Amino acid sequence: MIKIKTPVSEKEIRSLQVGDTVLLSGVIVTARDAAHKLMVEEKPDFIREFLNESMIYHCGPVVKQDNSGLWKFVSAGPTTSAREEPYQAEVIKEYNVRGVIGKGGMGPLTAQGLKDQGAVYLHAVGGAGTLIANTVKEVINVFKLEEFGTPEAFWVIRIEELPLVVTMDSHGGSLHKKILEKSRNVANRLIAN
Repeated sequence: MIKIKTPVSEKEIRSLQVGDTVLLSGVIVTARDAAHKLMVEEKPDFIREFLNESMIYHCGPVVKQDNSGLWKFVSAGPTTSAREEPYQAEVIKEYNVRGVIGKGGMGPLTAQGLKDQGAVYLHAVGGAGTLIANTVKEVINVFKLEEFGTPEAFWVIRIEELPLVVTMDSHGGSLHKKILEKSRNVANRLIAN
């Protein structure tokens, strides 16, 4: 496994290839639909320092607050990334993002954005929310909690050794595209028979 810690350089990210397994540590930010829409339409500065040479995690966490007011992640499974396709390439460029974490992969706009900016798409294991939550060691901050609600807020978190797989790289490689093409070929052969 390749160990990576944010902030991470473009050179380090461009060395990754589809299929590489990664243990990610450092500060990352959760962001879903409302957050991506805001980043494209209003380009807020409050999140900029946390995303610069860091990563966005498509995740709507389950959280709890202890008696002292500190937040703790209870579950942090990935959400489907395809919903962010209209926004992702622009967000990567605007905020100098080096990676996007989620499940299910993304489309051609994001693939081009990854190539242009030197970023990768990392696949997290769906259904492993409580295990992934154990890698969250600290909630550093939360933005837009009241406006967006818990799942859609920007959660700035520090993680340790989150296991991920590179499924879209900065060279145009996409495991999702390969699997789709193979599936279509099999389907076409089955239909032809």
